[in-house]
Amino acid sequence: MVKGKKVAPAPKAGNTSSTAKKDSAKKDWKSAHSHLFVKDPRDFRIGRDLQPHRDLSRFVRWPRYVRLQRQRAILKLRLKVPPAINQFSKALDKTQASNLFRTLSHYRPETREEKKLRLVGHAATEVKGEAKKSGTKPIYVKYGLNHITSLVEQKKAKLVVIAHDVEPIELVVWLPSLCRKMDVPYCIVKSKARLGQLIYKKTATAIAVTDVRKEDQTKLEQIVAAVKPLYNDNVSDMKKWGGGIMGVKSQAVTRKRERIAAREANKSSSKPV
Repeated sequence: MVKGKKVAPAPKAGNTSSTAKKDSAKKDWKSAHSHLFVKDPRDFRIGRDLQPHRDLSRFVRWPRYVRLQRQRAILKLRLKVPPAINQFSKALDKTQASNLFRTLSHYRPETREEKKLRLVGHAATEVKGEAKKSGTKPIYVKYGLNHITSLVEQKKAKLVVIAHDVEPIELVVWLPSLCRKMDVPYCIVKSKARLGQLIYKKTATAIAVTDVRKEDQTKLEQIVAAVKPLYNDNVSDMKKWGGGIMGVKSQAVTRKRERIAAREANKSSSKPV
């Protein structure tokens, strides 16, 4: 007998199923339409396909001012911040700040052109011997740290607004304590640049409101009523230390140590005496 490969037995006529026919029909259709399923792998060499989006922020050499900003922000989180400095992190929320700045926008100081026109008109009325109605000094917010300090000490300021990002912070770190001592309402808002816009400057450390018109008297009273409980009367909250928030990895290590200590404490308590 000649040895060779065994031929598979022919399938019986009764064993053919509809599923096998469908599979074969699918394979035949794909083989007949192979041009529809051509593989087109991407090529990421130079001048070929676009590279996939990758987060390369860790590999970018950022400008020095960006690195200093980020390092300062991280240090403020990590280090323990004394209460005198930590109080500047508690600024007014968006709604309260927008109401405040909307009211203060009506009391921006005069520009040079406006002041010149007012003084010229005042001089003209004096020459004519008329009343000095046109020469009355307008009501506007006061600025300048020395000027605001004297207004607070004389209790002429009705509201003091301090920026939260003054650099160096020593310029205004004493001002909240002075306002509390003299019982002058004060608040802390974000962005010294936003305060500077009110007085036509780049930045401003603080501004003070000494007087308002009759139509804005109720608005000022509402602002003072909302601000006083948050700052002047909230002495205990203003004496809290800030910072001490560690990174994600340090927090994970601390939690792991706490779990191990708790597990060992449970084991020692479960042992019979």
